Amino acid sequence: MANSLSRHALLASTLLISAGVLAGQAAAQVTTPAEASPEVAQERQDGDPDIVITGSRIGRPDLETASPVAVIGPQEITFRQPATAEELLRDLPAVRPSLGPGVNNGSDGSSTINLRGIGDNRTLVLLDGRRIVPFGLDGLTDTNVIPVALTQRVEIVTGGASTVYGADAVAGVVNFITRKDFSGLEASGQYRISERGDAARFNGALTLGGNFADGRGNAVVSVGYTEANPLLHTQRSISAFPISSTTGLFSGATAAQVTIFASPTNAQLGLPASAFGAVVNPTTGRLQAATAADTYNTNSGTYFQTPLNRLSAYAAGHYELTDGIEAYASAFFVRNEVRLQLAPSGTFGNIYQLALNNPYLTDGIRSQLCTARSISAAACATAAAVQGGPGTAGYIETPVIAQRRFTEYGPRGNPIESRVFQIQGGIRGTVTKGINFDLSGQYGETTQNQVRENWGSFSKVQQALRAYRTTGGQIRCADTSNNCVPLNLFGPNGSITADQLAFIDLDALINRKTKLSVVTGNVGGDLFGLTSPFASKSVGFSIGGEWRNISAASQPDAPSQIQGEVLGTGARTPPDRGRYNVKEVFGELIVPLVENKPFFYNLQAEGGIRYSDYSTTGGSTTWKAGGEWAPIEGFKFRGMYQRAVRSPNVQELFQSAVQGLGNLAVDPCQSNQLASASANAGLAALCVATGAPANTIGQIPAPTSGQINVTTQGNPNLQVERAQTYTLGGVIQPTFLTGFALTVDYFNIVVKNAITQPAQADILNGCYSSSLNPTFANNAFCALIQRNPLTGSLNGAGETPGVITGFSNLGRIETAGIDFGLTQSTRLSDLGINVPGTLALGFNATWLDYYHFQATPNAINRDCTGYYSATGCTNPRAEWKWNGRVTYSSEVFDVSLLWTHISPVSLEPFLATRLAGNTPQPGGPNPTTVLAAYRNIPAYNYFDLAFSVRPTKELELSLTVDNLFDKAPPLVGSGVGGTAFNSGNTFPTLYDPIGRAFTIGARMRF
Repeated sequence: MANSLSRHALLASTLLISAGVLAGQAAAQVTTPAEASPEVAQERQDGDPDIVITGSRIGRPDLETASPVAVIGPQEITFRQPATAEELLRDLPAVRPSLGPGVNNGSDGSSTINLRGIGDNRTLVLLDGRRIVPFGLDGLTDTNVIPVALTQRVEIVTGGASTVYGADAVAGVVNFITRKDFSGLEASGQYRISERGDAARFNGALTLGGNFADGRGNAVVSVGYTEANPLLHTQRSISAFPISSTTGLFSGATAAQVTIFASPTNAQLGLPASAFGAVVNPTTGRLQAATAADTYNTNSGTYFQTPLNRLSAYAAGHYELTDGIEAYASAFFVRNEVRLQLAPSGTFGNIYQLALNNPYLTDGIRSQLCTARSISAAACATAAAVQGGPGTAGYIETPVIAQRRFTEYGPRGNPIESRVFQIQGGIRGTVTKGINFDLSGQYGETTQNQVRENWGSFSKVQQALRAYRTTGGQIRCADTSNNCVPLNLFGPNGSITADQLAFIDLDALINRKTKLSVVTGNVGGDLFGLTSPFASKSVGFSIGGEWRNISAASQPDAPSQIQGEVLGTGARTPPDRGRYNVKEVFGELIVPLVENKPFFYNLQAEGGIRYSDYSTTGGSTTWKAGGEWAPIEGFKFRGMYQRAVRSPNVQELFQSAVQGLGNLAVDPCQSNQLASASANAGLAALCVATGAPANTIGQIPAPTSGQINVTTQGNPNLQVERAQTYTLGGVIQPTFLTGFALTVDYFNIVVKNAITQPAQADILNGCYSSSLNPTFANNAFCALIQRNPLTGSLNGAGETPGVITGFSNLGRIETAGIDFGLTQSTRLSDLGINVPGTLALGFNATWLDYYHFQATPNAINRDCTGYYSATGCTNPRAEWKWNGRVTYSSEVFDVSLLWTHISPVSLEPFLATRLAGNTPQPGGPNPTTVLAAYRNIPAYNYFDLAFSVRPTKELELSLTVDNLFDKAPPLVGSGVGGTAFNSGNTFPTLYDPIGRAFTIGARMRF
């Protein structure tokens, strides 16, 4: 891929000399309120029948909704030069970082958006006001399908929009709006490279459009190509190897890898206690206590930036059939190839039956195993000489957990190819003067093929371990089927041969497909000229209906469906499928009440209602009511209240039990927490009750690589969740301050009967904490914990579910805060400066007052404002986030500086507070188990510099310098956040791990 990107760099350089595009004129700030955005205002003044007003279906250019709408304009897109839509949005104050290229372990290859931090599944992503076929069973939209090159602007409604668009818009809507009536040829290209010469990325697009039939029609087609190189963890010093958040020492090393025994334990083997188990001493041929230097560097081969290869095509057109009647259609196709990668596969925590006549087993290890398993010396010697497998006289095998990394294999690859297409067509026009209609249908499919390369087969490893040496000295398998090759599990790094790897090799395949069909129609506009006695504008209305059908299925191959068969997965991948349909009717009214009266320059009321009938959850209603009041021109107060419902998606309803991984630095039952049963008999009893063998108490190992098993599953009995959202705020655009706009909006969201899963910490603390469970009763939380039957740990393959979570309607989510927006654009000549051009200032911020999450009534009502943790609050949730931009623009060039601020965050307190009763309860990890240096992250400030120049009318050249001062991300170790987000000893979705990077771009339009 690197050679390919070098060619792309040459292409980009050529474009810088010979190509470019005329930049669209827009406000120079990061985001603007829709009222202050010139491109939106112009569209509304023009009365374009194809105008998209995000947050309403009424489509009246002269009416504005009371919901706050922020706009990312074309100049901001030019300055940022994003290759994907996710890059454009991830740093916005109202957005919490979600899945994207910074997520390696736990990603599915998609890039999603999480408004207000209340869940990706509560944010609706639209393209020109239309739904997009979901990426997977969770119903989320992969923003990689958005045609960035054709995007005119992005409008974001963060006050909830379920009444207008449907159930999954509880937090709001992100609407990508494409350029309309494009005519001409446009070519663009961008190439990014970090200062260190890595993390390269190329993005190119070609757009062609034109009018036809004497201007009655227009068609446009755009094709794009994106390629991004991976950035490995080992390419940055902060992530060269995993660092324990509890000790500050590396929890992995590059020393030659040898087999580590987790069962039998050190004590059973007659060795000193060690958290790392026993390791093979290649000199003595015996097992000795392991140290950290014997572990493997699990950051080897893993990514800070996942590689991406994307090819996309988008086409749209419209044609005026007769006066006032227009047919339109659009279609897009995207092929994404994303590669995830993990450290090499191995035997991990699987339980294997080890034959005592295994030819690679040394006499010393065999003797120690026999002693540990109470096998007599005579029987042990006899078993060692047996020439055969199970059923042969004298044959003995013993269960072991022998952890050997197959370093000879190379990294575990997880390439994911997705193909998405969607087509849409409709007809719109005028019913009577002032009343328009729109009727359309759409269909889309996403096909996802996920391959697991170099992961290996559990059953073949087991077959290869049942081996013996013949009289002639030949080493062979007891079961020779499938051309079995005996496996040397006990040699040093490099001792596993290519033939041995070839036999245990397994490349698993998982196929997923989702389908979306939508038929929708609405009529709206001027309500037959009906007006208030005190207003000239007539009432605006919209009524309509929609039918949607969603289906999703996951079909893994046969090995993936077998419990623990694919090494490194820990569990099977079951075939899941589900579908539902929904029939909806909806209506909206915007009523101008008073205009141009003293203290009532404008008074307007707004309301809407939607009734939904889901095939899974039945009927439900959502509604909104609000309005705005401008006592004088340029000063406006606004508010909106909404009652919303969200029905569960296919994954929440139908997902089978699946094991994954969760971060945990310290297991309450591990050896240094519970040295013996007598130290705390009640806690020891609970450890045994949750699956730990009694003889492992005092010897239970710490979580492997700081991770434990977590099992999740759906619930077909789920019902709708119900939300109350409201916004209160104002807009100041005084007539005496040209180019000035200030917006302040308070938001409040409460989700009741929330479809949630209990936090891992809630379950562990609910069972083992003396505060929550003072009598150490074997309670309902303990029933959700199942430990390894050999070691007592929370690690292992399919036989160790670990912490079991499931979906329910028992959750509650609450969040509130204030959004601020400020813009000022001024000609320098107006300031008395004799320099042509304008100076634009833009600032938008979100202050998070609180975010509360309670998974069940018995769980902690967790306050995650300003906190992070491995088991509760996961990745950081900053109290303050803001973007500020200052831009100088002239006729020929622009220069702009962007400031992004993230306020300080801290480790979630161990003693959280339950809101009802203010009784302290264990929340996050005990701070004594995390180093003080990793319990706090200071405020972070990033600065990005952007230049653009237009040497000719057709050409624009751009340079963007990201992370101008090369600020390094915070070091917090590998165990203080959620597995997907606490990667490379930091939080790469929130803090930049790439460092200073340069993007050059060119656009040309004919």
